Amino acid sequence: MTNSVFDKTEKGREEIATRKHHLAHRLRTLLLLFDGKHATEDILEKVSGIGLNHANIGELLAEGFIHITQTGAQESAETPTPQPPAQQQPEPHAGRTLANGESQFEAIYHFYTETIKSTIGLRGYALQLKVERAGSLDEFRALRQQYLEAVLKAKGSETAKALKMRLDEVLYLGESAPPLTTIAGL
Repeated sequence: MTNSVFDKTEKGREEIATRKHHLAHRLRTLLLLFDGKHATEDILEKVSGIGLNHANIGELLAEGFIHITQTGAQESAETPTPQPPAQQQPEPHAGRTLANGESQFEAIYHFYTETIKSTIGLRGYALQLKVERAGSLDEFRALRQQYLEAVLKAKGSETAKALKMRLDEVLYLGESAPPLTTIAGL
């Protein structure tokens, strides 16, 4: 479990969205950090200050809130990642290349997840829940304006402009992005 990578199960996502399973606050905090990309040690380093450890990860695993996606010995190419249905994965545009084996859906999900945490922080919690629930490219595109407004408010227009360009690259893969209706200066 030392270098394993975990992701939330459907039960874990449900707990984050609804608190249905009444998970303890500290364990819920830990559950929020599992995204299928970061190794266990990286996550534990972030939460060591509040006394969380491997035993707590074991609890989440045993209760079915997380599942292992990759062990320390496996290469990422050996571990298949869950794929959304085929109609949600259009062929990538020739002008934009996605990471090896990464679908457009996964690239958008990872973009939103990483940048919400790093730019908006806890104020982006509700937006992060919407990203977790999104099941299609159209649903991700519908979040575009709300996301950019939150980034503009949290970090200013320069950061918002830079992230808008990166987001539009992955959301539209070379197609022209629709104009924003209510965000001045972007």
